[in-house]
Amino acid sequence: MYKMMTPGPTQVKEHVRMARAREFGNPDLDTEFVEFYKETCEIISRLLHTENETLILGGEGILGLEAACASLTEQGDRALVLDNGIFGKGFADFVSMYGGKPTLYTVDDRNPIEPGALEEFLKQDHDFKYATLVHCDTPSGMLNDISVLCPLLKKYGIITVVDAVSSMFGEEVRVDDAQIDILCGGSQKAVSAPPGLTFVTISADAKKAMEDRESPIASFYANLKVFEGYYAAKWFPYTMPISDIYGLRAAMDDIAADTDRIARHARIAQDCRKTLVDAGIRLHLESGFSNTVTVFDVPQGVTAKEILDMMLHDYNIMLAGSFDSLAGQVIRIGHMGSNANEADMAETMEALMQTLKRLGVNLKGR
Repeated sequence: MYKMMTPGPTQVKEHVRMARAREFGNPDLDTEFVEFYKETCEIISRLLHTENETLILGGEGILGLEAACASLTEQGDRALVLDNGIFGKGFADFVSMYGGKPTLYTVDDRNPIEPGALEEFLKQDHDFKYATLVHCDTPSGMLNDISVLCPLLKKYGIITVVDAVSSMFGEEVRVDDAQIDILCGGSQKAVSAPPGLTFVTISADAKKAMEDRESPIASFYANLKVFEGYYAAKWFPYTMPISDIYGLRAAMDDIAADTDRIARHARIAQDCRKTLVDAGIRLHLESGFSNTVTVFDVPQGVTAKEILDMMLHDYNIMLAGSFDSLAGQVIRIGHMGSNANEADMAETMEALMQTLKRLGVNLKGR
């Protein structure tokens, strides 16, 4: 099996995999599982520094993003889509498909969103039901400062929806301090569990907005209200993927015990970027570098496919290209969750330097 150094899915530890293999009962009827589910949700809330309720949904991370928009959006609602990356812009599709009217706030995609400029915009136009924001835009590695941007949006009475799928637990995320109304995460990034689950934290303001709707939510599966009262009723709206949740709990227990987690991600990310820059490789971003994924421009004279193929076939290490407007333009290295360890990163960077040299790239100091 190859070493998976991609920005999600990430490597999964053996005991997390084995947790998914344990014997299970019927999650529709087993009240002990209801307790286990609720306890796991509470652990996630504590790790994200929030009193808000967490729900685990049976679906990949994108389900959480769609469910947030579906649950908030009514026909004609205005939503502000903060766009400095591919995933940021993508929120507009969810707003539109549920009848909302997205307004894109589009800025430089090689630098993070600047709070001062956003406030100048909001002074002129802030009549939005909610705003969407990506913490780490995985295709480019862009990191936006949710600790400043979300309180700014709330200052103007705007509900905040944050995609932190590829940042949470590799970057500091403090939901209550940042006044985040709906925060969306996923199992397969820095959590380092297999793909298949998303989880969301939901504030009182977000719940009120859902409660005050004049029209029903136009989805069942992408609908956060269907979980309302699940614990009191000891009943889930659909059969929960119990084995996946056992694995998620094992991964969350690891996160809770890992006191060096945030600092380690920062150290490894800094070392990764320094190695590339010292070798004369251009980082894709100018600023706003994430500590969970590093992205560099493909050097002249070589293709992304050549780099990825040689890394996989000759060194047994999988890196990632990107997609949409960045297809073929960049290479992405995932150093999040279980990938964020010195031994795997050292092996990866040495293999990458050897690959680039063999492909004829002139590297400084090598």
